[in-house]
Amino acid sequence: MTKTISLFFAVIILGAAIKVVADVPSISSAAPVIYLADNLDEKDKLGWCIDTEGRGFAEKLQSHSCKPDRGQPNDTQFSYDKSSGQIRSVPFAGKCMAFNNPSDKVWPFGLVDCVADESAQQFIYDATSMEIQLTSDTSQCVVVAPTSIIAGPFMSRDLLVGTCASVDEPFKQWVVKD
Repeated sequence: MTKTISLFFAVIILGAAIKVVADVPSISSAAPVIYLADNLDEKDKLGWCIDTEGRGFAEKLQSHSCKPDRGQPNDTQFSYDKSSGQIRSVPFAGKCMAFNNPSDKVWPFGLVDCVADESAQQFIYDATSMEIQLTSDTSQCVVVAPTSIIAGPFMSRDLLVGTCASVDEPFKQWVVKD
């Protein structure tokens, strides 16, 4: 009986430990880059980065397979400026991520001209929780949609806002790599 109980608890503990371990992506994009800590279902283990819609510059933002480093900045490269709270595009100088269309359930984030002190462009990165929170409402986080779609040779997900306390960690934990 004691062996059975011990085995039962060992299985529960092992099961909990397995759930805690994220499926870590293999990021080959050059820094700076902001990506999800969990690979989720990205088929090539490239991870999930903030990205412009389509190829090159676009005003709408999504989450997309992180693109491999090819010696020049690509549209999945963003940096976080802690002093201003802005998330800045690397290839598109002077462009920042903004929560500029909150009523749009698919495209709430855009890539716009950086404006100092613009509340829609200010985010807080909490390195402990790994959340990117809206400065205007820290109970709200930048998250990815639970479902993905094939996007040519890559994959994409909607980039959304969700209540931090109610979104599962794999969909809201970001790594900011300078």
